Amino acid sequence: MIALNKIDNRAGAAPQVFWHAGQVTASERGRQFGQQAATVWLTGLSGAGKSTLACALEHSLIEAGRAAYVLDGDNLRHHLNRDLGFSPADRQENIRRSAEVAKLMNDAGLIVICAFISPLRADRDMARQIIGESNFIETYLSTQRAVCEARDPKGLYRKARAGLIAEFTGVSAPYEVPLQPSLVFDTDAHSVAECCAQIYRHLAPRFVREAA
Repeated sequence: MIALNKIDNRAGAAPQVFWHAGQVTASERGRQFGQQAATVWLTGLSGAGKSTLACALEHSLIEAGRAAYVLDGDNLRHHLNRDLGFSPADRQENIRRSAEVAKLMNDAGLIVICAFISPLRADRDMARQIIGESNFIETYLSTQRAVCEARDPKGLYRKARAGLIAEFTGVSAPYEVPLQPSLVFDTDAHSVAECCAQIYRHLAPRFVREAA
């Protein structure tokens, strides 16, 4: 006879929706990979280097035999979050959904690298609460706006100043600097390799055995 998994109704769910507990814990999944899961949450202005650093860090971790994956803000807006705009409410929902995905991937045992402007402290605090304080590594790319705008790899600052993009962070919408981030990098002063190496050192205590 098959035993039924324990079920319960979680806060916020519809009355007919129940949570089905599995038979494998997050710790057990983590042991399979030889690591404790984490979310490295990269925040900063457009052009600060979030996506570049996220992909480089993912490559570095994979090369070292770790299980990692990048969640990039622009990429998620192509599919999962394509119905969302850039109003404050939509930006908040974008972060909420993305944090929920990161939480699931952490539960699967992965190190997740998130690259989101996430300009508001309240939204980042929400992501921290969803993912969990112990797994959330807020990493602020403090690169100055002038440097980001000079890079302007997507031409967004130019369009924003021409009035073609409304509510653009750093031009017509605010960016709230993290108050107590775990890590801070100015990508104008430090190379991608240097940033990757420091994040790897920060993650190292989570590696419970040498990678296969």
